Amino acid sequence: MMMSHFSCEDEALLQSMLRQLLQSVKEKITGAPSVECAEEILLHLEETDENFHNYEFVKYLRQYICSALGSVIEEETDKCTSAQNQGEGTGYDTLVQHVTKKTRESKEYREMMHSLKNVMMVAVESLINKFEEDQMRNKEMHRKIKKEQHSAYYTDNCSDSDSSFNQSYTFMTQEQLQLLVERLDPTQPKEVRQEAMQTLCSAPPSDVLNCESWPNLRKHLTMSLSDPDSTFSDKILRFYAKTFSSSPLNMTREVYTSLAKHLELFFLSGEKCVPTISDGVDITNTEIIRLLKKMRLLNEYQREVPSFWIRHPEKYMEEIVESTLLLLSVKREQRHLVSPKLLDPVYFLALLDIKAVWFKKWMHAYYSRTVVLRLLEKKYKSLITASVQQCVYYFESCESAVDGTSRVCVLPQQHISSYQKTFYTGQELQYIYFVHSLCLLGRLLIYKQGRNLFPIQLENRKGFISLTDLLVLFIRFIYCSPTCPKTALTVHTGNYCPAVLVTEVLQILCDRTECATECVYTNTVIDALLHPIHNLLNGTQMNINCPETSLIHIADILARIAAVEDGLSLLLYGGNTNSAKKDSFTAAHTIVQFTKKLLDENISVLSGSEMMPALKGAFIFVCRQMYGTCEGLQVLIPYGLHESIAEAWKKASLLSERIPTPVPGTDSISSGNQESQNIMVWEETLLDDLLNFAATPKGLLLLHNTGAFNECVTFMFSRFSKKLQVSGCERFGYGVMVTQMAATSPGAVALQRSGFIKALITELWAVLESGRDDLRVTHPSSIPVDPIDRSCQKSFLALVNLLSYPVIYELIGDQELPNKPEYSLREVPTNVIDVIDRLIILNSEAKIHSLFSYEQSHIFGLRLLSVLCCDLDTLLLLESQYKISQVLLNDQKENVIETSEGPGNFIIDGLSVERNHVLVRINLTGGPTERILPLRILNKGTDPYPWPMFSSYPLPRFYLSEARRKADVGQDSDLNKLLASLKNPEKQIVWIENCRRQFCKIMKAKPDVINGTILAELIEKLVLHLSENPSECYFGTGVYEAADANVKNESLSSVQQLGIKLTVRYGKYLNLLKDDAENDLCLVLMHCDKFLKQQQTSVKSSLRCLQRGYAGYDWFASSVFLIMSGDKEKTLTFLHRFSSLLISAFLWMPRLCVSVHLPIDTAESGIHPVYFCSAHYIEMLLKAELPLVFSAFHMSGFTPSQICQQWLTQCFWNYMDWSEICHYIATCIFLGPDYQIYMCISVFKHLQQDILQHTQTQDLQVFLKEEALHRFRVSDYLEYMESLEPTYRPVLLRDMRNIRVQCT
Repeated sequence: MMMSHFSCEDEALLQSMLRQLLQSVKEKITGAPSVECAEEILLHLEETDENFHNYEFVKYLRQYICSALGSVIEEETDKCTSAQNQGEGTGYDTLVQHVTKKTRESKEYREMMHSLKNVMMVAVESLINKFEEDQMRNKEMHRKIKKEQHSAYYTDNCSDSDSSFNQSYTFMTQEQLQLLVERLDPTQPKEVRQEAMQTLCSAPPSDVLNCESWPNLRKHLTMSLSDPDSTFSDKILRFYAKTFSSSPLNMTREVYTSLAKHLELFFLSGEKCVPTISDGVDITNTEIIRLLKKMRLLNEYQREVPSFWIRHPEKYMEEIVESTLLLLSVKREQRHLVSPKLLDPVYFLALLDIKAVWFKKWMHAYYSRTVVLRLLEKKYKSLITASVQQCVYYFESCESAVDGTSRVCVLPQQHISSYQKTFYTGQELQYIYFVHSLCLLGRLLIYKQGRNLFPIQLENRKGFISLTDLLVLFIRFIYCSPTCPKTALTVHTGNYCPAVLVTEVLQILCDRTECATECVYTNTVIDALLHPIHNLLNGTQMNINCPETSLIHIADILARIAAVEDGLSLLLYGGNTNSAKKDSFTAAHTIVQFTKKLLDENISVLSGSEMMPALKGAFIFVCRQMYGTCEGLQVLIPYGLHESIAEAWKKASLLSERIPTPVPGTDSISSGNQESQNIMVWEETLLDDLLNFAATPKGLLLLHNTGAFNECVTFMFSRFSKKLQVSGCERFGYGVMVTQMAATSPGAVALQRSGFIKALITELWAVLESGRDDLRVTHPSSIPVDPIDRSCQKSFLALVNLLSYPVIYELIGDQELPNKPEYSLREVPTNVIDVIDRLIILNSEAKIHSLFSYEQSHIFGLRLLSVLCCDLDTLLLLESQYKISQVLLNDQKENVIETSEGPGNFIIDGLSVERNHVLVRINLTGGPTERILPLRILNKGTDPYPWPMFSSYPLPRFYLSEARRKADVGQDSDLNKLLASLKNPEKQIVWIENCRRQFCKIMKAKPDVINGTILAELIEKLVLHLSENPSECYFGTGVYEAADANVKNESLSSVQQLGIKLTVRYGKYLNLLKDDAENDLCLVLMHCDKFLKQQQTSVKSSLRCLQRGYAGYDWFASSVFLIMSGDKEKTLTFLHRFSSLLISAFLWMPRLCVSVHLPIDTAESGIHPVYFCSAHYIEMLLKAELPLVFSAFHMSGFTPSQICQQWLTQCFWNYMDWSEICHYIATCIFLGPDYQIYMCISVFKHLQQDILQHTQTQDLQVFLKEEALHRFRVSDYLEYMESLEPTYRPVLLRDMRNIRVQCT
């Protein structure tokens, strides 16, 4: 059907095809909000319409394309196929792309498109012409229908959305337009004006608005809008609608302002057709229909104009805004006090746009918002005053209704249903205006300039309405509004329940930080939210309609407040910003008490309600925002909320177990099934709430004590595997919780049982060995890649987060490597031991050949090993079980070039460089200036790798820094004073304070003085006097004789033996130990082990770490041994005395391993006080003192508690120089156990810039574990630590003292 022989029959056939297509998609197109949306629907029709390929027009197009381009496509396909056979092609996709490109560039394609365009233009023009004829024939019929159905005014064609494209225009000269203006003069006869108006409607609006006579014509049209003949005014509105839809702003603004002026004069004139409030509004009334048409046209333009007025001068927009505000501010003065009040324009606007969408759009952009707010402030503040007045009036009506003195209206559901309402009573109009006012004020409060309009003075009222007063008024609507259906919980478009509307406004305010800080975060607002809760707790009678619904709305607002730092602080501490200071009864206490009563179902008003689970869940969620933080948990702990939630979960779990298994073919929507589904949802909700206790170290211990730990971790894994969000208020995933769990032994076991670790390792293997499924590699990279590919980085960091020492010990302790003779290529690792076997210890050809990417995978394993061995306990465990250093040395030996003269140079490649770094790291002990670690990069030039490699011990001396043991200082006045004070203790409290003061003075002025024998003497004497003071003795130690004969039968584990060798090697390097020190250190550790076992209790636990005493190496005892210069007797005496002090619980890790001094459930958990107490408060203080650092941890999915537990467990070995380790120990002993926490905060303060930088490069956890604390000196931060003490010591020491079993 080519253009050259396109007959009338062909045209008719094509028209019928088009008509069929348009009829089929009519509903989709007419439902589109704009022309652009309609175009999008047509463009994507093939994706959305299953009958797309059955349309005759589509078949016609397919046949047309085949006949025009078939030969071209075949020719190009043959060319590409032959090229592919010769090895030049790269696949089917490339073939399709190539053929498509060549076809579109061909001459045949251009000719086809030109011909098709011409054919379609003919067919479409004919369709349009026929449509216009049909439209003219239907006009008369429409007029008749309108007379019978006045209420159908919503469907007339007076809207500015009426399309102007299908209109036929009569082009007119300036003379004709001038004549037309004269004929439209109101003094002309009616027939002349009507004929002229008909002509005007057919003229292009742009010509009319550009003519010289437009100002006069505009006046005539404005006056004629009041013409009694509705037909005439309708034509004017139709002309206005055409103008709005087809003319630029500089023209339409004049039309808009004239229409607004007409309406303003109409309301000011007091026309009889303007009804009073008491009369209501009958929208079938002819005059009301005319008025609503004008208001509707005005409102539709208000909604549309913000999308394009930024492209025009600001004065045009200002004219539109001012004419609107002037109209809405119209208030006709009443002639008599008793005369009924006429409806103002704003009532009619609210009737058409109840949620003030026009105002929302005007306030959206800064360009228009500034103008609106400036005019409101300077000239039209009365509009805001009227809105506030309406809210106050409606609230008073609600109160009267509650008291039974009057009745108040809530807009019925019919307003949003398919039923067309035709009459609005005065009460309904007042409510509609209230909704409009509420939405307008809610939008206004978002912006600072809008808030600056307050306070506002109302008529006939003393005082002003402030921002806080308005917020309180809004909140009271939630629980003082009339009865609303319980289905109001399902928020949907068109729900006009006051509680729902107010909740939406408050949600928006809470979600904007600046706005919430200024408006919401005040004690007055919080008190208003908690008012019904206080009454329910006190048993005070309240007339609350739908208390469950109201309380759920309140809980939603409280949860949003608690989700933000400032809001959380307000709930926890009220107006007191000092988190450590005990505050009076704050909002948090009220909320948690109410939540516990809900869980206990101890509130009579709410008992038996179907909505109780939803209500409980809403308030638990508020508490969850609090107990998910360290400071929030501290406030909530006394209430035992975790126990109440666990008890509720156990009940729900029992009920869910009784649910029968669904039988195929039964009715799945029965009430019984619905009830069982509700029970399962409730059970999962409670598990989710319990799980969130794991966000903090102490919360993790509480969760473990509930007995639901394993179930919570399994639930977390199910959500994690589905990639579900933690909660609506949490921006990050489960990374923090997983890292918290991975710092503990029970967490390690639970993660293993849940399948989390297996899933993590399986995913790692997929990206490391198999590559990503969605990554299509066409050409290999020609440049070197990163040691760890970006696709594997996420899995690498996840493993680093996971594999802390407690996890390593629980999952691989006492386990041998598989070391299989053969590995299948399809054999995927599923646990930690497999990762070590397949990626780290590649000691056989079978392992090497089982890897697709040997070098990349092994480098990945070596990098992981490097991070793991930064934890000295992990290093000792891996070395004792798998001899990793020997494996790496053997690999290095095989990497040597063999020559005729013997072994030659090492081959320098990625693997040998990585192995060299790991070997130096694991065999050298020392702080940042005490050892030299080789870099992992190659230099340019002739010597790319200046670091010496080795394949046997000892290490090259190149890596050893010169030992710089400081000489003991003999005489120093301050030091002598301190020693004198220690020798002659006076009054205990004064003496201790004096010693501490002297110590701080020396540390700040001459820190290098405190070292060697002087340090040993200082801490010896202090601990001696403290241990003799009953008030300072926290633990009972009993009698122990440290005779070597007592420990002859004792044995040390292989981990301890390796630790002793490492300690002695380090001590010799520091010139602190002699050659025979190894035997003495063995005796010290055996005595410690035996002494501590006397104070251990028997526990029933499957945890590996609790089976044979302390699982790691005793780094504190080894540190004391070095401080005492290898003197066994001094070391044992000091440790025995030291064990009676509270500080021993936090410095000496083995001290409280399964100790009788701990509650039995804490001892059985295997979670150390350093984690659930020290690390918990480190996180709390970090958030308060260094919020940027805390946020960096949160974003990285890593936790301060895990790295701090590692630092503290090994007494900062390998992280600080020996002198700083001594100062750390001395500071904690002299100044108190809370200084351990301040020390870690100081470290984070020192590292702040590095932490922020490595958060951006996404390797924070690797940096913190691998890097020593360069340039950190305890003395430099002592003053900072002292500044933290007054604020936090009362809380910290109180909690540290509460770790033992209380005598009751």
